[in-house]
Amino acid sequence: MSWQEYLDTHQDRFEQELLDFVRIPSVSARPEHMRDVERAARWVADRLAAAGIENAEILPTTGHPAVYGDWLHAGTDKPSVLIYGHFDVQPAEPLDLWTSPPFDPEIRDGRLWGRGASDDKGGMFIPILAAEALMAETGRLPVNVKFLFEGQEEIGSPDMPPVIAAQRNRLACDMIFSADGLQWSAQEAQIVMGLKGLMGVEITVDGAATDQHSGLHGGGINNPLMALSQLLASMKDAQTGRITIDGFYDDVIDLSDEDRAEIARVPFDEAGYLAETGAPASFGEEGYSVRERLWARPTLEINGLTGGYQGAGTKTVLPARASAKITCRLVADQDPERIAALIAAHVEAHLPPGVTAQVDRLAGDADPFLVPRGHNATRAAEEVLAETYGAAPYITRVGGSIPIMTLFLRELGVHGVMFGFSVGDENLHAPDEFFRLENFRRGQTAYCRLLEKLGG
Repeated sequence: MSWQEYLDTHQDRFEQELLDFVRIPSVSARPEHMRDVERAARWVADRLAAAGIENAEILPTTGHPAVYGDWLHAGTDKPSVLIYGHFDVQPAEPLDLWTSPPFDPEIRDGRLWGRGASDDKGGMFIPILAAEALMAETGRLPVNVKFLFEGQEEIGSPDMPPVIAAQRNRLACDMIFSADGLQWSAQEAQIVMGLKGLMGVEITVDGAATDQHSGLHGGGINNPLMALSQLLASMKDAQTGRITIDGFYDDVIDLSDEDRAEIARVPFDEAGYLAETGAPASFGEEGYSVRERLWARPTLEINGLTGGYQGAGTKTVLPARASAKITCRLVADQDPERIAALIAAHVEAHLPPGVTAQVDRLAGDADPFLVPRGHNATRAAEEVLAETYGAAPYITRVGGSIPIMTLFLRELGVHGVMFGFSVGDENLHAPDEFFRLENFRRGQTAYCRLLEKLGG
């Protein structure tokens, strides 16, 4: 039986298994679901073994576990491929907005509804099924394959760096494919070439020892809230949107003409974008399109501003302290450590007199990620997606950060390729999450084609 026939024959079983998988409430953010995350890990390890994958085992961490498995008999002349995904899910609240219970999944209208169906249980199950189908056809896989699935992606993979560092030799590979990823639409494919990095700081400005009466001391001492506002305003040009911190852009890889042409090829409706956000107009760094700014230019944003009295009515004080939380989305080749140092230097150089300031790092750094042109795994994925969808995939970037991809690059020296089959409209972190069964099936075919192509 060919792998294609095997997939066709067993699709009903696969869907029932996915329903069973989604029933496990593996919410990594909630301590009360710790055992459920462990139960999901056991489900994944058992399912890898059932598919014919060897050495399937749970890898303990200081938090939620990971799962590893491999099949390494294709020969030294064949590449070693690492496939990644995650089995933890987001909290399901608010529960009253679900049409059916989030952990009592059901199939309706060609879609499987339930928390984690799209992100990422359906996605990470796909390559397991592809491996099973290929094994059923020939008793072997066309390449050496390693699987790594984690149970803490939805909380930022805090315990994965030491695990990957400790398992570096075991995870060594030629290519990495992430089953946690999106296609452009239900019927259009994409290849994500870049992710933004992330760096955050909190700036605290102090003045007097306590809040002071503005009538007694206004004009006599500086106001930390005013000083902080002036300091923040000095960080970005109000007209051009350009960040004015010395050295901020020094390491940015500028967009080439080819980069800009690829971005321009991707459909973008600015009026629709503004309607979606509710903003009256677009704004950002001068000289770049909205999409270019979203995908490929660095940002500095104030996420929170605190100081003084904010209750009803008036309280005429000079606040003793004011603070702001700032995050920067970074692009290649910016370094979070260097950007944090540049912000601290800017604060020192531009701090108004009469106050003091402290700059503290916030947790959650991520390095920017940019796949080089001509990357072999990316090229193979492009060809498979074109064959599977009947049209060339869009070449895109993402304004968010996925720390595991930069972690793989740092520890294993390999750029990963996102090869997932969810779609952004599937309510990934919202009530009524669903996964299109058409793409669940399409992804299985695509992974079989991909592994065959890499083996050829």
